[in-house]
Amino acid sequence: MPERIHGRGAQSAAVPTRFGLAEREVDGDWRDHMQSLDGPPVKLRTTVTEERPKSILTFNQSPDVPFDRSINAYRGCEHGCVYCFARPTHAYHDLSPGLDFETRLFAKPNAAELLKATLSKRGYRPKPIAMGTNTDPYQPIERDYRITRQVLEVCLEARHPVTITTKSDRVLDDADLLAALAREKLVAVSISVTSLDPVLSAKLEPRCAAPAKRLAALGRLVELGVPVHCSISPIIPAITDEFIEATTAEVVRRGVQSVNWIPLRLPHEVAPLFREWLAVHYPERAGKVMSIVREMRGGRDNDPNFHSRFNPQGVWADLIRARFNLACKRAGIAKVRFELDCSRFRAPEMGGQLRLL
Repeated sequence: MPERIHGRGAQSAAVPTRFGLAEREVDGDWRDHMQSLDGPPVKLRTTVTEERPKSILTFNQSPDVPFDRSINAYRGCEHGCVYCFARPTHAYHDLSPGLDFETRLFAKPNAAELLKATLSKRGYRPKPIAMGTNTDPYQPIERDYRITRQVLEVCLEARHPVTITTKSDRVLDDADLLAALAREKLVAVSISVTSLDPVLSAKLEPRCAAPAKRLAALGRLVELGVPVHCSISPIIPAITDEFIEATTAEVVRRGVQSVNWIPLRLPHEVAPLFREWLAVHYPERAGKVMSIVREMRGGRDNDPNFHSRFNPQGVWADLIRARFNLACKRAGIAKVRFELDCSRFRAPEMGGQLRLL
């Protein structure tokens, strides 16, 4: 059985091959000499590089996602979720979607400034901005950088709607802003709960908040009047699917009235990373898990096509779907859509100058 890397989701560097990137060759530098004597470093340190992009809003035309613009204050994510579909984005920068994705992070300190400038442009038309679509806006480094909070402050000033997706109870650090945004119908928050087992969560999502903390955060947001959603995702067959019914009942008990599920997705380098993770943590059922995944994905590890990527097919998919629907029916959950208000948007002031109109 492969040796486990403690405290991290990925179990290797997972060198990308799609862009012709070769594995790092031994060149005789001090790192090679050190590792020849001591072996690879026992504890991987997290590093953060500050970058200053020229734009912060990313627009998309994907037909199967409910937003057309997003902000990612960070690149890479220390939460280390082994199944994260965003891991391959690190390959664009000659970095590993494996351990680099969760240890070599990038922060964008000027995100709020860029957003303010974008919203001030003549002709800008507001639609909800999605945060947390690629990496978690409340991962641990947000505690120091507070970039997400600064972005929310701009949204409140401009009366601009925003949605947040996270796996962290750190979202409550901004409870004051979220409550203020909620009163103006400008925010909705989604927290994903993958399982109710803290031991399993520590393997799957080693630096995320424990399930109990996420549940508590959901309940607190309900108390604050913030529209809140729980995503039971990803559902990993033979690993996390046993929690469908219990998680649904638990979040409803805390006042949550919007729940969905998303199947496991394994694009590009995520598939071999996930196989390594199975070999380390669940070698006895690795074959079964991947067999079910392929059965739901038309015989492949992943289905990249629009619409079907979020809608697996086959007997196993039908079973999970039926169980989820029954759990929602028993809990009294109907489909809820949070409508955010775009009508009162006002372009923020720039440089202290007053708006003419």
